[in-house]
Parts: sequence; C-alpha cells; structure tokens
Amino acid sequence: MLTKFCFVTFRKKTATAVAFAKQGRGLIKVNGQPIENIEPEVLRLKVFEPVLIVGQDKFANLDIRIRVKGGGITAQIYAIRAAIAKSIVAYHAKYVDESSKNDLKKTLIDYDRTLLVSDPRRCEPKKYGGRSARSRFQKSYR
Repeated sequence: MLTKFCFVTFRKKTATAVAFAKQGRGLIKVNGQPIENIEPEVLRLKVFEPVLIVGQDKFANLDIRIRVKGGGITAQIYAIRAAIAKSIVAYHAKYVDESSKNDLKKTLIDYDRTLLVSDPRRCEPKKYGGRSARSRFQKSYR
C-alpha cells in the first residue's frame, strides 16, 4: 500500500523549514525532537498555535516531520509554525476533500495570515558612504 504524504517548505527571513506530512499517529517532530522540547518556552506556544486553532482531531492521523535551519531562534519558530499550518492544508487538499481544505484555510487565515502567506520583507543590503543600509557617516566641515 502506498503511504499518503505531502511536502511543504516555508521561509521566514533566512530560516527555512521543510515539513514532511504523512499518514500516522499524530506525532510532530522538529529536527528529530518532539515538538514539546522546543526552547524557549514562550515561543513553544507559538509553534502549538496551528494545532490549537485547527484542533487536535485533525492531527490525530497525521505525522509531521520538520527540518529547520538558518536564521535566528525567532525566525525558525515562525517558519516551523507556518510549515505545520501549510502541511495540514496541503495534506487535506491532496488526500481528503476540497471543502475541508477551504475550512482549514479560512480558519487559519482568520487567526493569522502569516501562517499561510509568506512575509516578503528581507534585509536591505549595505551601501557605501555609511556603516549600514540607510545610515551615513557623519559630515565634518573642518
């Protein structure tokens, strides 16, 4: 029997999260560790948001494995939570039905649009004549 799976990527700044969702027992692992082990604890609640919004029953028969690298701690956390949200929507689109996918999508977007839609802001490159992208060296007349 073929296993049902889907593959989703999400980027936040320079952090990239790749989620692999397949039929299973409801496990969510990040870089091989259970999702409950994510530090710091304040940001752990951010990672649980998609699960709490959609409901535990939607994740009961779904295993999600996430690989995340690059960026800082906060950017990685936001990339993980978006990858979880996108993977559940992609799995329902591919293997369940269109109406459940639309319900999930609407619920997630009503809560927080950044769960499904990428943030286009990136770091601005440095220019000459100053120490950063916008600031200039101080001008002296003497």
